[in-house]
Amino acid sequence: MRYPQTFIDDLKRQADIVRVVQDYVQLKKKGANWMACCPFHKEKTPSFSVSPAKEIFYCFGCHKGGSVFNFVMEMERVAFPEAIKIVAEKSGMPLPKLIDDSRFEAKKAESDQVIELNKWALEWWEKQLESSAEARIARDYLKRREITDETRQTFRLAYAPDSWDALSIYLRQKGASQEQIDKSGLVVKKEEGGSYDRFRGRLIFPVMDIQGRPIAFGGRTLKDEDAKYINSPETSAYVKGRNLFGLNLTREEIRRQGFAILVEGFLDLVVPYQFGIRNVVASLGTALTSDQAKLLARFAGKVVVNYDGDSAGVQAAKKAIEILLAQDLEVKVLVLPDDADPDEFLRKFGLTEYQRQRAEAQSHIQFVIDQAVRNRNLHRPAEKADAVEEVLPYIRAVHSRIQKREYFDIAMDSLRISDLALRRELWHSLRLGPDSARTQQNIGKRTQVKPTVAEEQLLELLLADENLRHKFLPRMEPADYDDLPTAAIFRALIESERSGKEVDFDFLSKSTEGDPIADFLPALLMSTTDDAETEQTETRESSAQKCIDALRLMQVDRRISDLMAEMAAAERNGANELLDKLSTERLELARRRSTLLPQAQAVQTGQ
Repeated sequence: MRYPQTFIDDLKRQADIVRVVQDYVQLKKKGANWMACCPFHKEKTPSFSVSPAKEIFYCFGCHKGGSVFNFVMEMERVAFPEAIKIVAEKSGMPLPKLIDDSRFEAKKAESDQVIELNKWALEWWEKQLESSAEARIARDYLKRREITDETRQTFRLAYAPDSWDALSIYLRQKGASQEQIDKSGLVVKKEEGGSYDRFRGRLIFPVMDIQGRPIAFGGRTLKDEDAKYINSPETSAYVKGRNLFGLNLTREEIRRQGFAILVEGFLDLVVPYQFGIRNVVASLGTALTSDQAKLLARFAGKVVVNYDGDSAGVQAAKKAIEILLAQDLEVKVLVLPDDADPDEFLRKFGLTEYQRQRAEAQSHIQFVIDQAVRNRNLHRPAEKADAVEEVLPYIRAVHSRIQKREYFDIAMDSLRISDLALRRELWHSLRLGPDSARTQQNIGKRTQVKPTVAEEQLLELLLADENLRHKFLPRMEPADYDDLPTAAIFRALIESERSGKEVDFDFLSKSTEGDPIADFLPALLMSTTDDAETEQTETRESSAQKCIDALRLMQVDRRISDLMAEMAAAERNGANELLDKLSTERLELARRRSTLLPQAQAVQTGQ
């Protein structure tokens, strides 16, 4: 009995030999390798070397060397199976069940055969792209996308002829049996029997494992077809979600720079690579998986997520953030202007501008906060509760308690959670685990704002005097009342002016149904007296105008408060242009506030 070779291979890929060795020996970086005094013999001058690129260690003094497993076997004085357990534990990989050797050998042989057929197919497809007349459509496409011959050869881009069986015939001529071809994923089996070539008339992007062997393919259409890309199915050589496109070419640069840029699609990686950005990997156009994150963590401590800026890309980025944080990686997010993808942005604006944008990438927490507050009004308790609930999982996923607290404080400040008791409760919830219903309920209760004196006075005047409604409601703008607890009542009154409906309890109740302010209606209507009939018109109009001025002053103050939080976020992110823009807006609001203040001072706003 033994552990599955597929598991051992995966463990070897994901177990960073540098990290494992550092548990036993103090390593120092020297060029591409790491050096130390050998743990296996006494020496004063370091001759023990670890190569992360080759995934081996070697001592030039005592000549011991080998893989990460060999190192653990020597250090711990254990056999190979026990070394696998130790390395798995250090790498956070659960151990699978032991299997029969004969089953493993058969599966390994099948995997090797799939890779062999993939090699044959790729070599043949490469020749098609280089010389066949039919492949001119692919060559023209690459030319339009400004892909050079050098880049094409580096990534071994190819072309699959638009034929149902050309590849199958070629593979049989090379000596492959039909059974082997069927298991390779290069063909699609037909229900009535037989098969046909999976990739036809498509530009081929080979997916390599970390050793540079073709384990799968992606095929891009060059015509008007529904499926823009089709990909290899899972085979004995390829399991979806365990590999990263381009990592075989970029892993050393990623390790050297200490961070990776994570993109989505094939060309999102190929084009940056051609521009000289060599610390980039792609998640193969699918949602990032924990296996891919573990693999990436072997080479980098930081990741910049650069997915498309559209809705689907944002959701994919948020999912990737959670998975990357679970691997204790530092995460930033780069959303390019106009929601551009890296491919088109680089070809349009060039390397320098891309690198400038990348240097200003947001911290993951600021990105998540920005998405959470988008299209939400934080002055409305229910929407604030939704925003907090959306942000908390991305704080909970952070391992470091110090970083977790820092991100928590940033989020609470940005989301305007000032109640200290509520902040303590939310911090406590991060350790206990999510309780969505309770969190929403508590935020809703503690952030519920009571109507101000100015609101109540203005509504009492408007409800008591139809002529005041005719005169002042058309002057009011949505910004005057949208953020107020009584917004639903103001909207109902404005609707009554448009429709001519009578303003009474039934109309207002129906208009505010489902809004917490509906409970306030009886008290508001009861406070409306007949004094308006005896009070002079000028006095009522003056009172109404002062109330409106007071509400506008409060709106300006709220916007200034929001600006302060936005400016703090911009300063944290080093977004100097945005900071200047916000500062200018703040000055303009301060001037507006000074003009509103004298008119509003006569009204006790309650704030």
